[in-house]
Amino acid sequence: MSARSRTAEQAEDGAGSWKASLPCSKAEAEALQEDISPLALLDEPPVLMSSEPDPARPDEWRLDAYFAAEPTAEMLAMLQALAPSSAGAAPTVERVEARDWVTLSQQGLEPIQAGHFFVHTPAHRDKVPADSIAFEIDAGRAFGTGQHETTSGCLVALSKLKDQGIRVSNLLDLGTGTGLLAFAAMRLWPTARAAASDIDPVSIEVTEENAAINQIRVGRGPGHVELAVAAGLEHGRLRQRAPYDLIIANILAGPLIELAPSVSKALEAGGRLILAGLLDSHAGAVAAAYRRHGLMLGFRVQHGEWPTLVMRKRKSLGWR
Repeated sequence: MSARSRTAEQAEDGAGSWKASLPCSKAEAEALQEDISPLALLDEPPVLMSSEPDPARPDEWRLDAYFAAEPTAEMLAMLQALAPSSAGAAPTVERVEARDWVTLSQQGLEPIQAGHFFVHTPAHRDKVPADSIAFEIDAGRAFGTGQHETTSGCLVALSKLKDQGIRVSNLLDLGTGTGLLAFAAMRLWPTARAAASDIDPVSIEVTEENAAINQIRVGRGPGHVELAVAAGLEHGRLRQRAPYDLIIANILAGPLIELAPSVSKALEAGGRLILAGLLDSHAGAVAAAYRRHGLMLGFRVQHGEWPTLVMRKRKSLGWR
């Protein structure tokens, strides 16, 4: 059962909610749009909402966490870890009227138009443009709702590859989060075989739920996405499916560099690699790690301080 349905049932039953609040920076608030781990792994994860209390102080934000029951000291410590700038400030905790906080938080998430894609929450189903490829992604338990620049940058990169006439028959979304990027690639190349993996089992559960919502077929054949819980390419099925002609890896700079040998090996000669989850200051090191394994930079998508790198494996080297 999803966090959203649990929260809705609690509201209907009249149970109370608890709110814990902390000051945070704007950067910390933006990061929370995509990743609430380890709180996301709780049996009843809280709903996080961030706000800018005073527009005259644009870097001073507030983080509110809504829990189904009174949060423990361990939960509050997890919350505080999401806002390092608040070190030394104890969270304020209070009991509040029970409401469906997930639905309310989603109402504040505006739809995203990125490349050929329109990504929205259930609250904006009536706003889908007729000429867009639309996906409904619930905000909540996993990274990759389209709100963050890293995810939207990948959507733009996929759109550009399609517009360039690139053909894809076998793709991998490494660190899939919500499944959105795998789904987007499948809409552009509907006959391709796809795999989506994540180190977090919750993400794979969320991806399966989102696949059903967006009418994406789960399985091993053409036009299907195969799901796997795996760290990097450490899964028999992911290795068996190689070589891939498209790999998407929207993770973090450190893991991207660490995975460069195995990811490059799994990419076929001439194949494309989309790298995201890195800041401008990390782009050079990440690109260099993959150049050492025979890849060259094709183009770059820039959203704020978050670049998306699209690289291609040199044909002369082969994938093995």
